[in-house]
Amino acid sequence: MQIILLYILAAFIGYVIGRIGHVYIQPLLGNPKNPHHWIYGFILMILGLIYYKNFWWQLIFYLGLGHFISDLNDFLHFKILGPDKEGKKRFWHID
Repeated sequence: MQIILLYILAAFIGYVIGRIGHVYIQPLLGNPKNPHHWIYGFILMILGLIYYKNFWWQLIFYLGLGHFISDLNDFLHFKILGPDKEGKKRFWHID
């Protein structure tokens, strides 16, 4: 049970990191033409699956999963590079 809570916490932290980057840091940098952050979450998930026998890599998988979910809409539209749309950004939202 405690391990499951740790996985949920890791996913939540990954989600929050993704949202902080999307809502606060990206506009602060002038909305640069960088890869969308679902890609970084996807890479962490792949690495976590490759090294799944190590507990820390399992946590990294769930951290990447949360990060991936925070930008799920861009993944579904397969946005890879480029700035996000201008306008109001919500923190507790899947973009």
